[in-house]
Amino acid sequence: MASITKRGKTYQYTVSRIVNGKSNPIRKGGFSTKKEAQIAAAEIEAKLAKGISPILKKIPFDEYFKNWIELYKAPKISSTTLKHYEYSLGAVKNYFLDTPIQNIKRQDYQKFLNWFGTNRAKETVAKVHGHIKSCVKDAMEDQLIQIDFTRKAQPTWTIQAKKSEEKHLNYYESELLLKSIWKKIDEGIGYSLLLLALTSGMRFGELVGLTRKDFNFVNNTIIINKTWGYKKDSEEGFGATKTEQSNRIIKMDQHTMNYFKELFKETPTNLQQLVFYSPGSKYKVISNTNANKLLKKLLNDLNIDPITVHGLRHTHASVLLYQKASIHYISERLGHNDIETTLKEYTHVLKELRLEDEQLTVKTFENMIV
Repeated sequence: MASITKRGKTYQYTVSRIVNGKSNPIRKGGFSTKKEAQIAAAEIEAKLAKGISPILKKIPFDEYFKNWIELYKAPKISSTTLKHYEYSLGAVKNYFLDTPIQNIKRQDYQKFLNWFGTNRAKETVAKVHGHIKSCVKDAMEDQLIQIDFTRKAQPTWTIQAKKSEEKHLNYYESELLLKSIWKKIDEGIGYSLLLLALTSGMRFGELVGLTRKDFNFVNNTIIINKTWGYKKDSEEGFGATKTEQSNRIIKMDQHTMNYFKELFKETPTNLQQLVFYSPGSKYKVISNTNANKLLKKLLNDLNIDPITVHGLRHTHASVLLYQKASIHYISERLGHNDIETTLKEYTHVLKELRLEDEQLTVKTFENMIV
């Protein structure tokens, strides 16, 4: 039973507690009435009865979030991905200020999402919401809070993101683009990059991070285990891939590999052996801007709505899905963190394929009785 004592004009509670066989009571004062002290003490006793260590010191949400990023995320993610987490931290700081994580309720968090979603796209809100949910889950594991205030929260947004189908080419358009690239392949290293982007599905940072030794011309495979800093907020030189799952070996088609085999024989190398080396560029590799301009010109000439080089990654995956490659294989080939990422990214393609599967199912059982 807690004891309540009066200290001057306020009240203090003392709750008995044994830690490692020794008495280690919990005391807290400053309550204006004896009843307030009794209620607070009862909450502490209830937590102790459940085996929960009470957190007496309240921690600002942004402080816990920052420490969580540094402890659980920073050591195993790329500098680019870390920027995304720091962006989420900035949103938490701007809205919650010094609010302790223990004081945040579900309504408070929903108000945050409504505020943050103003003038932002769905993907941005969803990413920040996902970061915070993970953080809050660990805060519960740490027994810092008992209720997940992100549960059942509804992200809101006002800017409509570009439709998924507009981010990639269909099979017919992909075929036209590939043929166009092959026709111009000897006109510059930029076309070589577009070729590999389409036939490999790599991220841009992975493409410019390739070196000659990453190509295995015996097995027709490419090792992807690093990136190259190609923009202002990137690490300088070689850097880590986006996630651990991004380190992978992918099988390539014979035509693409034959081209690069001959290219390496005919062109001089450089100190880092970078495949897409560009000495005149600020970052010593083909810039993302120039690659996008080149791709846009190719697509305009083909009367195809332009996409970005990153859109070639989506195109690669969509083509494989249309050709009935398994979602598990595509997830591994793209270096996704898990299959859920792939399913979410290509839901629109899977819905279209579902119609074909329905027709196949109907025909299968109709043909069985013919």
